[in-house]
Amino acid sequence: MPVNDTYQRLIDLFDTTGTPYRLIDHEPDGTTDSVSVLRGHPVSQAAKCIVLRVKTDRRTTRHVLAVVPGDRRVDLDAVRALFHARYVGFSDAATAERLARAVPGTVLPFTFDPALELVADPDVVTQPQLYFNAARLDRSAAVSGADYARLAQPRVERIATPRTSDAPEAAPA
Repeated sequence: MPVNDTYQRLIDLFDTTGTPYRLIDHEPDGTTDSVSVLRGHPVSQAAKCIVLRVKTDRRTTRHVLAVVPGDRRVDLDAVRALFHARYVGFSDAATAERLARAVPGTVLPFTFDPALELVADPDVVTQPQLYFNAARLDRSAAVSGADYARLAQPRVERIATPRTSDAPEAAPA
């Protein structure tokens, strides 16, 4: 599915369900901190979306879309415990793009591929407004956290940890 199709699928989802949303045009940007400034909201209201590779045993690999507040980082140990996994790490860019159907920096907090499991931190779904790039670097969407939870139906688990200066965050997927 090309990126434009992913964007259109998101808009169709909002429209067909009657979900209130707002589109925000801005300069092309795919990093959480700087695009939050462009959109004019606190970084904590951004949905940071990262595709993870989860190895539950030597032969089984799962892929998880982890959604955390923009001012946090994904807690890989929490994800490892959640899936009783041997290993959890960031997915390679090609796999992330294929499963998320979006280029890095534009990954939606929704999954349209059954091979990509969706897990969101509770602090994402409780946001009054949740902001994310809409499968495009130059356009974002805003929707309430409650509407996001209703539409995306993520597994809601504590998977975020505060960012620290000595623990750099990987680029968003």
